[in-house]
Amino acid sequence: MAAMFTCCLGCCGEGGTGHIPLKEMPTVQLDTHHMGVWGVGVATQKVNLNQVPLGRDTNSLVLRHDGSVYHNNEEKNCLPANSLPQEGDIVGITYDHVELNLYLNGKNMHCPASGIRGTVYPVVYVDDSAILDCQFSDFYHTAPQGFEKILFEQQIF
Repeated sequence: MAAMFTCCLGCCGEGGTGHIPLKEMPTVQLDTHHMGVWGVGVATQKVNLNQVPLGRDTNSLVLRHDGSVYHNNEEKNCLPANSLPQEGDIVGITYDHVELNLYLNGKNMHCPASGIRGTVYPVVYVDDSAILDCQFSDFYHTAPQGFEKILFEQQIF
Protein backbone atom coordinates (compact mmCIF):
# COMPACT_ATOMS: atom_id res chain seq x y z
CA MET A 1 0.00 0.00 0.00
CA ALA A 2 1.31 3.45 -0.89
CA ALA A 3 1.01 6.40 1.46
CA MET A 4 0.22 10.04 0.84
CA PHE A 5 1.30 13.03 2.87
CA THR A 6 -0.70 16.12 2.09
CA CYS A 7 1.03 19.12 3.33
CA CYS A 8 -0.91 22.11 4.37
CA LEU A 9 2.30 23.25 5.92
CA GLY A 10 2.31 24.73 9.39
CA CYS A 11 5.65 26.45 8.97
CA CYS A 12 6.22 30.14 8.81
CA GLY A 13 8.91 32.74 9.12
CA GLU A 14 12.56 32.67 8.21
CA GLY A 15 14.52 29.53 7.41
CA GLY A 16 12.33 26.87 9.05
CA THR A 17 12.78 23.24 8.04
CA GLY A 18 11.66 19.85 9.24
CA HIS A 19 11.36 16.22 8.32
CA ILE A 20 9.85 12.94 9.53
CA PRO A 21 10.59 9.37 8.37
CA LEU A 22 8.53 7.80 5.58
CA LYS A 23 7.40 4.21 5.96
CA GLU A 24 5.18 3.94 2.90
CA MET A 25 4.69 5.91 -0.32
CA PRO A 26 3.34 9.31 0.71
CA THR A 27 1.60 12.33 -0.66
CA VAL A 28 1.60 15.89 0.68
CA GLN A 29 -0.79 18.80 0.29
CA LEU A 30 0.32 22.39 0.93
CA ASP A 31 -2.01 25.28 1.57
CA THR A 32 -0.08 28.38 0.57
CA HIS A 33 -1.18 31.31 2.74
CA HIS A 34 1.55 33.85 2.14
CA MET A 35 3.87 33.50 -0.77
CA GLY A 36 7.58 33.80 -0.18
CA VAL A 37 10.45 31.35 -0.53
CA TRP A 38 9.39 27.78 0.23
CA GLY A 39 10.00 24.20 -0.83
CA VAL A 40 8.60 20.74 -0.20
CA GLY A 41 9.73 17.28 -1.19
CA VAL A 42 11.80 14.40 0.12
CA ALA A 43 15.32 14.18 1.55
CA THR A 44 17.73 11.73 3.14
CA GLN A 45 19.00 12.11 6.71
CA LYS A 46 22.23 13.55 5.31
CA VAL A 47 20.56 16.69 3.89
CA ASN A 48 21.82 20.01 5.24
CA LEU A 49 18.62 21.58 6.60
CA ASN A 50 20.43 24.86 7.26
CA GLN A 51 21.02 25.55 3.57
CA VAL A 52 17.98 26.67 1.56
CA PRO A 53 16.84 26.26 -1.06
CA LEU A 54 17.05 22.49 -0.85
CA GLY A 55 17.69 20.44 -3.98
CA ARG A 56 21.32 21.58 -4.24
CA ASP A 57 22.76 18.14 -3.51
CA THR A 58 22.04 14.43 -3.93
CA ASN A 59 20.26 14.35 -0.55
CA SER A 60 17.07 16.23 -1.51
CA LEU A 61 14.45 16.32 -4.25
CA VAL A 62 12.14 19.32 -3.82
CA LEU A 63 9.52 21.47 -5.48
CA ARG A 64 10.54 25.10 -5.03
CA HIS A 65 8.27 28.12 -4.82
CA ASP A 66 9.02 29.03 -8.45
CA GLY A 67 7.55 25.73 -9.70
CA SER A 68 10.88 24.03 -10.40
CA VAL A 69 11.81 20.61 -9.02
CA TYR A 70 15.49 20.32 -8.09
CA HIS A 71 17.83 17.45 -7.20
CA ASN A 72 21.65 17.62 -7.12
CA ASN A 73 21.49 21.28 -8.21
CA GLU A 74 19.79 20.23 -11.46
CA GLU A 75 16.26 21.11 -12.53
CA LYS A 76 14.53 17.75 -12.94
CA ASN A 77 11.17 19.13 -14.04
CA CYS A 78 8.90 22.13 -13.54
CA LEU A 79 5.25 22.99 -13.29
CA PRO A 80 3.66 24.48 -16.41
CA ALA A 81 4.05 28.29 -16.42
CA ASN A 82 0.28 28.79 -16.09
CA SER A 83 0.13 26.41 -13.08
CA LEU A 84 2.45 28.04 -10.55
CA PRO A 85 1.03 27.83 -7.02
CA GLN A 86 -0.71 31.01 -5.92
CA GLU A 87 -1.80 32.11 -2.46
CA GLY A 88 -4.52 29.72 -1.22
CA ASP A 89 -3.67 26.88 -3.65
CA ILE A 90 -3.25 23.30 -2.45
CA VAL A 91 -0.07 21.59 -3.64
CA GLY A 92 -0.12 17.79 -3.39
CA ILE A 93 2.95 15.59 -3.57
CA THR A 94 3.23 11.84 -3.95
CA TYR A 95 6.40 9.79 -3.77
CA ASP A 96 6.50 6.07 -4.62
CA HIS A 97 10.17 5.46 -3.73
CA VAL A 98 11.14 6.28 -7.32
CA GLU A 99 9.14 9.28 -8.60
CA LEU A 100 7.92 12.45 -6.97
CA ASN A 101 4.67 13.65 -8.57
CA LEU A 102 2.94 17.00 -8.14
CA TYR A 103 -0.73 17.99 -7.92
CA LEU A 104 -2.25 21.47 -7.90
CA ASN A 105 -5.70 21.77 -6.30
CA GLY A 106 -6.19 18.03 -6.78
CA LYS A 107 -5.13 17.98 -10.47
CA ASN A 108 -2.12 15.92 -11.58
CA MET A 109 0.45 18.28 -13.10
CA HIS A 110 2.18 15.45 -15.06
CA CYS A 111 5.71 16.57 -14.21
CA PRO A 112 7.39 13.67 -12.39
CA ALA A 113 10.92 13.91 -11.00
CA SER A 114 13.33 11.28 -9.74
CA GLY A 115 16.96 10.76 -8.86
CA ILE A 116 17.12 10.57 -5.06
CA ARG A 117 18.21 7.22 -3.60
CA GLY A 118 17.91 5.53 -0.22
CA THR A 119 15.61 6.10 2.74
CA VAL A 120 13.90 9.46 2.45
CA TYR A 121 11.83 11.71 4.67
CA PRO A 122 9.31 14.43 3.83
CA VAL A 123 10.97 17.83 4.02
CA VAL A 124 9.55 21.35 4.05
CA TYR A 125 11.25 24.72 4.31
CA VAL A 126 10.10 28.33 4.38
CA ASP A 127 11.94 31.63 4.18
CA ASP A 128 11.20 35.26 3.32
CA SER A 129 7.99 35.32 5.43
CA ALA A 130 6.33 32.40 3.61
CA ILE A 131 3.43 30.77 5.46
CA LEU A 132 2.35 27.24 4.58
CA ASP A 133 0.01 24.80 6.31
CA CYS A 134 1.08 21.17 6.09
CA GLN A 135 -1.29 18.29 6.60
CA PHE A 136 -0.25 14.65 6.71
CA SER A 137 -3.80 13.22 6.93
CA ASP A 138 -7.38 14.44 6.43
CA PHE A 139 -6.47 15.86 3.04
CA TYR A 140 -8.33 18.62 1.22
CA HIS A 141 -8.29 16.56 -1.99
CA THR A 142 -8.64 12.80 -2.29
CA ALA A 143 -5.32 10.98 -2.45
CA PRO A 144 -4.48 9.48 -5.85
CA GLN A 145 -5.21 5.79 -6.37
CA GLY A 146 -2.76 3.65 -4.37
CA PHE A 147 -1.67 6.42 -1.97
CA GLU A 148 -2.68 7.15 1.61
CA LYS A 149 -1.44 9.18 4.57
CA ILE A 150 2.04 8.69 5.99
CA LEU A 151 2.36 5.83 8.42
CA PHE A 152 4.87 6.70 11.12
CA GLU A 153 7.31 4.03 12.16
CA GLN A 154 6.94 2.93 15.75
CA GLN A 155 9.13 0.78 17.93
CA ILE A 156 7.32 -1.89 19.91
CA PHE A 157 9.27 -3.33 22.81
